[in-house]
Amino acid sequence: MTAQQSPADGAGPQPMTHGVRAALFLVLVGICAALHIWKLPPALPQLQAQFQLSLVQSGFLLSVVQMGGMALGLPIGLVAERIGLRRCILIGLATLATASALGAWLDSAATVLFCRAIEGCGFLMVAMPVPSLIRRLIPAENLSRVMGLWGCYMPLGTVIILLSGSWVLSLGDWRLLWLLLAALTLACLLLTLSIVPPDPARGDQPHPAALTLVTTTLRSQNVWLVALTFGAYASQWIAVIGFLPTIYMAAGITGTTAGLLTAIVAGVNAIGNLAAGRLLHRGARAWHLLVLGLGTMILCAYAAFGAQLPATAQFLAVLMFSMVGGLVPATLFVLGLTLAPNPQTTSTTIGWMQQCSALGQFVGPPLVAWVVNRAGGDWQWTWVATSALAAAGIGLAIQIGRRTRTGVKP
Repeated sequence: MTAQQSPADGAGPQPMTHGVRAALFLVLVGICAALHIWKLPPALPQLQAQFQLSLVQSGFLLSVVQMGGMALGLPIGLVAERIGLRRCILIGLATLATASALGAWLDSAATVLFCRAIEGCGFLMVAMPVPSLIRRLIPAENLSRVMGLWGCYMPLGTVIILLSGSWVLSLGDWRLLWLLLAALTLACLLLTLSIVPPDPARGDQPHPAALTLVTTTLRSQNVWLVALTFGAYASQWIAVIGFLPTIYMAAGITGTTAGLLTAIVAGVNAIGNLAAGRLLHRGARAWHLLVLGLGTMILCAYAAFGAQLPATAQFLAVLMFSMVGGLVPATLFVLGLTLAPNPQTTSTTIGWMQQCSALGQFVGPPLVAWVVNRAGGDWQWTWVATSALAAAGIGLAIQIGRRTRTGVKP
């Protein structure tokens, strides 16, 4: 699998050490943004008690942060191309910090819900441009390995917030956590200004028409296959990880223990991401990794929730669900960059991937909650919903394999 575009994409050559340093810092920026997405699960019991939320309402509170991504992934991709990738990230960090602070200050169920939706927009403005910006900063031969590291930003952010969030919540309430994250995000914004090189001057270079970029992106079957696979993966992963603290609480495991167990499950996802980057660099077929990751998620979801195994075996199954499933996101990010129809559509391709991922993450938690409610509150039927999503992803991955093997054009 080879990249179709030059890593510079019109920018002047960056010094190797400075480019790598900036690319690694961008992974940290992504982790900071992910903290906002995953600050809710450890605080969910407090919010449920304070605002009297039902299980399904809690599912929507988990997923409402994805509303901005569902509606604005592709538009933000267009905006990033116009205003510059670095500038888009800075605006996103400012949006995250402001929405998090307002959510804590205004302190009502409606405002928390609204600010979570705004945080989703800010998160997208941070996460969407980073792959394209990393591609600009580093040589093409190192792309798959660095994108494997980038694929870890969500699980690493998850494990950090689940561990530290539980500790912060033991010192105060959810408002304290929201305010601390706002301050951290503001610090990341200031560091981005000094570490990440400015966007290259475009001069008199004409911009491709927005409609042309959109139609070129959305007419590509490869883009659709990659984006929908991302949605199928993300919906089940966020549903399982997001509800784990609640599941543990129902089993009598509370406080820091529940946070620690959930953090371990989320954190091992990074192992799969790193492995995918190395395997792709060594020539592994992308669609093989996708089928392996999604197929393992089906087996492990059944073992964890449906097979009525002992508690230790269930925990190990959830660990494997997350770890081997981690092969999927890093592989899809590399596919998104290499299968984009042309260099100008890289940002819109990643934007459409993020949009479909956000749709999956919005649908996943309420779908699982609905299945559990229909089963009388029994979490053992969780695997039915997640496995259906994984099976759809496998079908899409097989199509990706067929098209890449036969050299079908986008």
